[in-house]
Amino acid sequence: MSDDDTDTPGSAPSGAPWRNFYGRRKGKHLRPSQERRLETELAPLSPGKVGWEENPDREPLDLPALFGQREIWLEIGFGGGEHLVHQAAHNPQAGIIGAEPYINGVAMLLGKIEAAGVDNLRIHPGDARDLFDVLSEGSVSKAFLLYPDPWPKARHHRRRFVTEEHLEPLAAVLKPGAEFRVATDIPDYVRQTLEEVPRHGFEWLAESARDWREPWGDWISTRYEQKALREGRTPHYLTFRKR
Repeated sequence: MSDDDTDTPGSAPSGAPWRNFYGRRKGKHLRPSQERRLETELAPLSPGKVGWEENPDREPLDLPALFGQREIWLEIGFGGGEHLVHQAAHNPQAGIIGAEPYINGVAMLLGKIEAAGVDNLRIHPGDARDLFDVLSEGSVSKAFLLYPDPWPKARHHRRRFVTEEHLEPLAAVLKPGAEFRVATDIPDYVRQTLEEVPRHGFEWLAESARDWREPWGDWISTRYEQKALREGRTPHYLTFRKR
């Protein structure tokens, strides 16, 4: 969920599809304590072999080994991790995987995990598309896309998450009846979400949206939401169900 408008070309190991990545992978600096956390705490929280170089055959992740019989949830682009940790703390029946390529956000999350004492989280510090490759079909019960990169310029709208490149594999890993939540403060992102998401096997639960500005009952305000409110933008909350 970077605010940076810089393109970062993707790389493709042998056999991997070519995927460009747009946005930042690292900020200007990390504190020494954050560097230490990344070195010592990130690897034990890995969901398994996700990358193409370590898993060229795209073997599915062993989710029962990670989470036992818990249902599986997924947060795509968790930012600083406050929502991810909140959901983990309040839903011990779920095993939650978070994907976030911005390493500064990953470092922030590691500190929150320790403070909250949760053990039902795993972290993929990279592109969610690579994670989709190794999640079994119909394995995820709930997914969150909260304040994704808006890419406001019209020529950049193809980079948004709510496009076929992302929605098709997301739909494949979600169970029938799974919930997909989207939060954004960008009106045009709302428009594109309502146009594109139903085209890929989802129905919008419009009957539950008495006021799009009312968040979900288990919501915790994130730093991205607070920034939107400070800058006078109205958050919107959209709920979809996998058909």
